[in-house]
Amino acid sequence: MKDIVLIAPFEDLAEVAKKVVNENKFTNVDILMGDLSEGVEVAKECVKNGAQIIISRGGTYKMIKEEVNIPVVEIKISSFDILRAFKDLIDYKGKIGIAGYENIVDRSETIAELLKLNVEKVVFDSEKRAPELVLELIKKGATVIVGDAIGHKSAKKYGYKSYFITSGKEAIIDAIQEAQRILEVSTLEKMKSEKIRIIMDFVHDGIISIDKEGYITTFNTMAEKIFNLAAKDVLGKRVEEIIPNTRMLEVLKSGYAEIGELQDIKNQKIVTNRVPIIVDNKVEGVVATFQDVTQIQELEKKIRYELTKKGFIAKYTFKDILYKSTQMEECIGRAKKYALVDSPVLILGKSGVGKELFAQSIHNSSNRASGPFVAINCAAIPPNLLESELFGYAEGAFTGARKNGKPGLFELAHGGTIFLDEIGEIPLEYQARLLRVIEEGEVMRIGDDKVIPVNVRIISATNKNIKKIVDEGKFREDLYYRINILTLNIPDLNQRQEDIILLARYFAKKYSQKYGKNIEDIDDIAIEYLNEYYYKGNVRELKGIIERAVILSTGNTIELKDVKIEETEYNRAHKHADLLSSLMSLKEIETIYIDNIVSKCNGNLTKAAKILGINRSTLWRKLKRK
Repeated sequence: MKDIVLIAPFEDLAEVAKKVVNENKFTNVDILMGDLSEGVEVAKECVKNGAQIIISRGGTYKMIKEEVNIPVVEIKISSFDILRAFKDLIDYKGKIGIAGYENIVDRSETIAELLKLNVEKVVFDSEKRAPELVLELIKKGATVIVGDAIGHKSAKKYGYKSYFITSGKEAIIDAIQEAQRILEVSTLEKMKSEKIRIIMDFVHDGIISIDKEGYITTFNTMAEKIFNLAAKDVLGKRVEEIIPNTRMLEVLKSGYAEIGELQDIKNQKIVTNRVPIIVDNKVEGVVATFQDVTQIQELEKKIRYELTKKGFIAKYTFKDILYKSTQMEECIGRAKKYALVDSPVLILGKSGVGKELFAQSIHNSSNRASGPFVAINCAAIPPNLLESELFGYAEGAFTGARKNGKPGLFELAHGGTIFLDEIGEIPLEYQARLLRVIEEGEVMRIGDDKVIPVNVRIISATNKNIKKIVDEGKFREDLYYRINILTLNIPDLNQRQEDIILLARYFAKKYSQKYGKNIEDIDDIAIEYLNEYYYKGNVRELKGIIERAVILSTGNTIELKDVKIEETEYNRAHKHADLLSSLMSLKEIETIYIDNIVSKCNGNLTKAAKILGINRSTLWRKLKRK
C-alpha cells in the first residue's frame, strides 16, 4: 500500500485521477473506488495496510474524516467546477434544484444567484435521506437538478435531468500536492519524535511531563525503572495518582522551576528538577527529571576513582589543616579568599610547611572543585622531559613519540587546577611557553601547529627566594609578575610553637592506629624537647620524628628517649638563629630571648630574672608588655 490513497466516490473521478497521477508522475499515490459508507470501509482497510494519508471528496470525504485517525485531504470543488455544471443552464427559465452536502450547496447557490437563476436548495445530512430531499425539490417545482454525486444519483433515480458538479484536474492536483506536503511534514515530525524518544530512553534521568491539566504526557524508560511502572499504564493519567508526593502541580500553578530537590519515592532518595513549559507567557505543562541518589553517588565514585588512578584529584581541604597559632589562622583566612577567584596564586614557604596541602584546599574550596587537580614537581622531572610533560606532543614530534601524540598536563587540567610545585626550577627556555598558556589560555603541543584552548587555574609554589632568582636572570620577570598576583606565605613550624604539640599529638594518634600501638599521650619532658627542637624540615620532619617515636615506644606514652635525636644543641641553636633572623626589631629579639629563659626555668620568674640580671618586677613588666 502506497503512502497516499485517493478514494474516488465515482468512476469518472477515478479515471481523471489516474490520468493526473500518470501525467504528473505521482508515484506514491494509489487510486481506489468507494462512495460514502463504502468509501469509509475502503479507507479503514487502507489505514490497516499502512496508508498515511487519504484523499477524497464531497460526502465521502466528510464521512471518512470522521472515521479514521490519519489525515484526510479534500478534493475541493472550485468555483470553475460549479460554473461548468451551470454553463448549459444560463438561459434556463425554469426552477433549478440544488442538492448535495453543505459545502457544495452553499457555493452553488451563490453562483446561481450571480447568474440570476431561479433556484431551490436542499442540504443532505445523511446518505439515507438524499432521495427523500431530492423528491422535495421536485415537489417544489424543480425541473432540473444540479448536485454532487449523491444528489446526481438521487435525481436519476426519479428520471430527472441532472447536472453533476465534479472536480477538475486542477483540484485533484492541488489535493495530491497538499497530501504530499502533509506527508513530508509528518515524516519530519516522526523523525524528530523518534530522535527525541531515543534520546529520552537512553538518558540516565527519569523524565516525566504533564500537560496544563496535570495529565501525564511523557514517561520515559528510566522513569519506568525508577517508579517500577509501565508507560502504557500511566500515560494520560493524573500525575498525583502516580506520584502522590509530587510537586509538579505546584510548579504548574506557580510557573517557577524547582532545581535539585530531594524527594522520597518508594523508600529511595531521588534528586528531581521540575521546570514549567511556558508558551506565549502561559504555563502549558511541566517537565520533571528524576535521578536515583545512589546512581549519582556510584557515578561520582567512578569519576573520582578514574581521577584518583591518574592522580588528578585533590584529597585535602582547609579542614585538614591543624593549627592553633594566629599566624596560621591569618594564612588560612587569606587562602580562603583566594579560593573565591580564579587568579594565579604563588605559595611561598620552606620545605615541609604544607604548600601542596594549601594548594589542594584552595582548589577544593573553589568553583573548580569538581574538576581535575593536576600536580607536578618541576624539580623532579628532567629538563628535557619537562616541556613534553607540561605541553604534550603531537604524533611524530620526535623519535619514540606515541602514535596519537600525548596531551600535556595543562590539557589534562582543563576545567580544574594545575599545581606547579618548585616553579623556580623550570628552565628559562620553557618559561615563555608557560607565560603564553597563562595569558592566552591556550596550549600548543610540541610538533603541532594547532592551538588547544584550556581553562586552567594556576597555583605555583617555591621554597626558594624567587625574587632573587628573577634578579639573577634565571626566571623571567614578566612570568614572575603573572604568577605572583596572589601571594600566600606559609609560616615555618619553628615560628608557630603553639602548633607543634597539636600536630605531634595528631601524628601520635595516627601512627598508633597504623602500627597497632596504644599511645595515649606524650610526656611533658618529651613535649619540652619537641618545643625546643629546630625543625629544618618543618611539619614533614615533625611527622617523621613522631612516626619513629611511636615505633620505638614500649608503653602507652611517648617519652624523651623515643623522640630525642642527635645534635640537639645544633638544632636548638638553629631554631634560635632562625627566629632571630626573621624578626624586625631589638624589642622583638629581647622578647624572644626572655621567653626562652622563662621557658628554660619552667616558668619560674624569680630564677629567670636572676639569669637575666634584672629584678622580678622588671621581668613581669616586660612579659606583660608583650
